[in-house]
Amino acid sequence: MKRDLYKSLLFSLALVLFGSCGDTKKAATENKTSDPLIQVTQAQFTQGKMLLGSFEEKVFSKTIAANGTIDVPPENRAVVNASMGGYIKKTPLIIGHTVTKGQLLLTIENPAFIVLQQQYMEVNAQLAYLKAAYQRQTQMKAENISSQKSFLKAESEYQTAVARHISLDKQLRMLNISPKSVRQGNMSAIARIYAPIAGSITKVNVTKGSYVSPATEILEIIDNDHIHLELSVYEKDIMKVKEGQKIEFNIPEASSETYTATVHLIGTTIEQNRTVKVHGHPKVTSENNFLTGMFVEANIITESTIEKAIPNEAIIEIDDVAYVLILDKKDANNYFFKQIEVTVKESYKGYSTLESKNNFQPDTQFLTKGVFSLLGE
Repeated sequence: MKRDLYKSLLFSLALVLFGSCGDTKKAATENKTSDPLIQVTQAQFTQGKMLLGSFEEKVFSKTIAANGTIDVPPENRAVVNASMGGYIKKTPLIIGHTVTKGQLLLTIENPAFIVLQQQYMEVNAQLAYLKAAYQRQTQMKAENISSQKSFLKAESEYQTAVARHISLDKQLRMLNISPKSVRQGNMSAIARIYAPIAGSITKVNVTKGSYVSPATEILEIIDNDHIHLELSVYEKDIMKVKEGQKIEFNIPEASSETYTATVHLIGTTIEQNRTVKVHGHPKVTSENNFLTGMFVEANIITESTIEKAIPNEAIIEIDDVAYVLILDKKDANNYFFKQIEVTVKESYKGYSTLESKNNFQPDTQFLTKGVFSLLGE
């Protein structure tokens, strides 16, 4: 009897405990599902410079990252050297000077220039005599007065003199010494070197009085009016790159501004580091000050779509979970926000699209500025 009474009491106690535990779980579940609203007064909203916003249509692009440099085509880069060796007589230019095509760059001096002009004068003087002798032998041969041997000798001497005259004439012109002036008796040991292109002086490898040979690189001139991007794209991405695609690039060491360009040419060989060269033409304005050799970071845009997005500032991460605050209701003096967990699908230029964006109404109001002050602390 006592044993039955004891079992009955235990059974009743178990029922009470089970019911109490169930009520606790139910309450916890109710508290978990009914998240409290976050209340913000009008004064707090204004003082915190908070803003509301809804979905905006933004362009989202798929890009390929690439690195490279700013360069110029070969015809816009010139290395200046001397056609004959000599000593630098005058070099008034320094790095940074701009020059025009045909402008005097420097002068070199060498006594051998005078010898060259002397030889030209001698051949020029002989040429008239040899020409007359050749014409006389031609006429005499036609009349069978002169022998074939005499005719051939006169012809050979005249043609040799003509060839030497042409050769010396070309050499003088390469030194920018006028053959006409030499024929008038004006000889000089000074040769002048002029700019082959217009541009800026980027290298000066000599000083006054130094000796230069034809192999010496005296100056370098670069014309920056036709600069381009020389980018390296990895082999795995090159099939997505097409001519005419837009390029966005920046020069991290010199500016935070983003510039634009277009893909102009795509290389057909793979470099040792498994990259392919891509040639881009930037949009150049008078305000740009691009310099050859500058390092650039670029993104080649391969595809663009229009997406509904919200500012990145409207999203906050807490313990690796992303949240937004949406306006639940508003009265005269208060805003009431609901905290919603979201999944970010893609971010681009300060905006993000959400995986769950279809769960929001088109007129949903997000807190786009001030989220951190409410949830980040």
